[in-house]
Amino acid sequence: MAAEDAFTEHRPLLFTVAYEMLGSAADAEDVLQESYLRWREVDPAGVGHARAYLVRVVTRQALNHLRAAKSRREEYVGSWLPEPIRTAPEVGDDVVLAESVSMAMMLVLETLNPTERAVFVLHDVFGYTHGEIAAAVGKAEVTVRQIAHRARGHVHARRRRFEPDSAATGKIVERFMRSAADGDMQALMDLLAPDVVVISDGGGKVTAARRPVVGRDDVARFVLGVYRTSATTARIEPARYNGMPAARFLTGGALDWLVAFEIRDGRITGLYGMRNPDKLDRADVVRPLDRGALG
Repeated sequence: MAAEDAFTEHRPLLFTVAYEMLGSAADAEDVLQESYLRWREVDPAGVGHARAYLVRVVTRQALNHLRAAKSRREEYVGSWLPEPIRTAPEVGDDVVLAESVSMAMMLVLETLNPTERAVFVLHDVFGYTHGEIAAAVGKAEVTVRQIAHRARGHVHARRRRFEPDSAATGKIVERFMRSAADGDMQALMDLLAPDVVVISDGGGKVTAARRPVVGRDDVARFVLGVYRTSATTARIEPARYNGMPAARFLTGGALDWLVAFEIRDGRITGLYGMRNPDKLDRADVVRPLDRGALG
């Protein structure tokens, strides 16, 4: 019972670590299950710091999954997006946490190799020291420092400035949805940044754009086309996913697709549309996330 209680206490943190390393809630849950089975074989009384120990176990299991998933990602049909997770409003209060699970950041993390991703996530998001990370990834501390420096430079060169979900961003999404429903091209364009991008993930199982749509004109036309062909019969609900404002499209009461909005300086800079039914199956669950102080 002591082992189960300790694991349950730290579960939100462990899920957050696994999800940020894997970009998949399903894989993160698998990692937690495997980690729990290993934890049950350990005497908690003999572990000096249960939380740090559990994060090490989860990190190692997530690294194994990342390496195994590489070939699956290379064979993926169309654009790949991380599995969206429904987040509670309070996630937006922690800007570092909200940014770290945002679609844009998760896509940047996909460009790192598994060890770089683990090191960056543990150090820059969760605050682990290089020595603690070295124990988790099985590398020398000096090597971890080099990896951290390289990964941070890579991420900072590609990251987009993040603006978490708020009342203001929610109003922008409302105006966007209303303009799309009205077929108002100019109103849509006024809400879009010049370099706005749409990325759609159908996983090869449903209709979705297989390449990103870039630029205000093309995105506005794309959105109006989608609305004319499929959105007019859907019920639309506001929501929060990955710390971002989002819209859920339900057809016949079932979630058909969802869109998360990236907003900066009052303009929409990114729309991330998820249609892959395998990823939508788990999209109704609100995931408790935790970036808790580690030490």
